[in-house]
Amino acid sequence: MRYDLVDTVLEQGPDSIRTRKAVTAAEEYLADHFPGFPILPGVMMLEALVQAARHMLAPAAGCTLVLGGVKALKYGAMVKPGEALEVEVLLVKGPDEHGVYTCKGTGTVSGGSLDGETAVAGRFTMRPIRTGT
Repeated sequence: MRYDLVDTVLEQGPDSIRTRKAVTAAEEYLADHFPGFPILPGVMMLEALVQAARHMLAPAAGCTLVLGGVKALKYGAMVKPGEALEVEVLLVKGPDEHGVYTCKGTGTVSGGSLDGETAVAGRFTMRPIRTGT
């Protein structure tokens, strides 16, 4: 199943992007995470960073990019239904000789009592998708 975790692109340049994902109670993955206390799963926060980076890098890359690796990823504030995850991704370097880009991303809570608090932050790489040739 494919999840679109970029509702709106707030700002975009060649080496930076800011996006927003509104979290609603209708998100099917919230039913299990956690029953009675729904929060946006950490893996979905990371996927929001990856999707924002893919959107930012697509014009320059000329190919489909996927997550290559993650370093120093930290989670903080929880994002609940009725709030949003605001993501900022910066290009740190790349592409290298293998087409790998290094990015730094931060996701903050927008709305609610934790407005402006960091929900996720870390460095990650985006690499071209490998085919079985």
